[in-house]
Amino acid sequence: MFIFEQRRYFSLVKLPAHIAIVDDDADVLVSARLFLKQHFQKVSTNEDPKSLNQLLTKNKVDLVLLDMNFRKGRNDGAEGLYWLQHILEISPHTQVVLMTAYGEVELAVNAIKKGAFDFVLKPWTNEKLLSTLSNALRLAQEKAKVEVYRNNNKQWEDNAGLAQEELVSRSPAMQSVLETLKKVASTDANILILGENGTGKSVLSLAIHRMSQRKENPFVTVDLGAVSPNLFESELFGHKKGSFTDASSDKAGRFETADSGTLFLDEIANLDLSLQSKLLHVLQSKELRRLGENNSQKVDVRLVCATNSPLHEWVQEKRFRQDLLYRINTVEITVPPLRERREDIPFLARRFFDRFRKKYQKEEISLSLSAIDALCDYPWPGNNRELEHCLERAVILASQKVVQADDLGLKAGQNDQEPPGLNLEEMEKHLVQKAMHKNAGNISKAAKALGLTRAALYRRLEKYEL
Repeated sequence: MFIFEQRRYFSLVKLPAHIAIVDDDADVLVSARLFLKQHFQKVSTNEDPKSLNQLLTKNKVDLVLLDMNFRKGRNDGAEGLYWLQHILEISPHTQVVLMTAYGEVELAVNAIKKGAFDFVLKPWTNEKLLSTLSNALRLAQEKAKVEVYRNNNKQWEDNAGLAQEELVSRSPAMQSVLETLKKVASTDANILILGENGTGKSVLSLAIHRMSQRKENPFVTVDLGAVSPNLFESELFGHKKGSFTDASSDKAGRFETADSGTLFLDEIANLDLSLQSKLLHVLQSKELRRLGENNSQKVDVRLVCATNSPLHEWVQEKRFRQDLLYRINTVEITVPPLRERREDIPFLARRFFDRFRKKYQKEEISLSLSAIDALCDYPWPGNNRELEHCLERAVILASQKVVQADDLGLKAGQNDQEPPGLNLEEMEKHLVQKAMHKNAGNISKAAKALGLTRAALYRRLEKYEL
């Protein structure tokens, strides 16, 4: 029966998967192999489940089609449960589909609770067998993608040196941002993060995820500035095999991959108006449809967006949809540029410097006070990212044990930011700010540098709300 039916399902495109069939019935092995080898790139058969040890340790096996009983006269399924557990211990990412007779369905259901994907009844129909195995492999692929995203996010987190206790700031402007962030992170509210390039918007998005109730689920990032408009729907919503020329297999989009987790859309302003409506529809309905599919599926994501563009002005100019802006900014956070929170420069500089000392195995070097002063005086048009690159370069090029100001490579003439204008009050405020920054907030030293008493400096700090 199996050999006759297989001709109806002949496929020119084989899925890139290794299927292992384990059954003590040689006829079952032959029938299953003849059918499945037409659909999958590699199919191996084994009569003895003990061969799984060597097979799984020496090969990447995507799926095992496993019989429940191997010894004659036994039909309690104990052997199948034992080898199921054994497979999952040796190769946790391998999917297991059980083969069972009608009287063993209850056993098979129990096996699913213990980690099997599904079961097929003997004698099977080829449609059911192929559908079950394909669904199992699709699940395995999605789990693998989630694992990749988690590993990438962990690497990103490690590279950023981001620990929850480090979300602190001496700058009043940044302290306000962090207080808002901590309040909203535990909710499911959509968040829009605004700010100049390099201010750390992506790092804050990860911090939001890590402090949310979704922290154990995927955190998926999409740089919309790097996504071609032609591939937008495929990238975000996924596609079905054959839905367009290069769609050689089914693909889950970023929304689907981020299900139950957080989706970070960076550079949201780069989205064309024609695509904004498609994104809005998914956000409103909480349903998506892969390209080439007729059925919609529910999706549950927490959305965080970021941009350096003035979206509110763009709404007035009809460059960005107002209803989409309302949808993505339940809470709006504006990250101040580094030049407006210079109090944080010493902390950020030491964190970046320590990370790169370890990375380049130069842990004996250190930053001089003159170098810290130079960093605090520099305007940092590229914000945190420029500071990070500056310190990485300094570590790489360091030839002495102490990195001095001259070793930082800061351009001459840019160490003193020009005051905002010729207004006397503005100039006084600028000088007070500069003195406080240069003396790391020490009132006595700053007052001495300005030629003021401590009381006079306190009055000016209060006057300018510094």
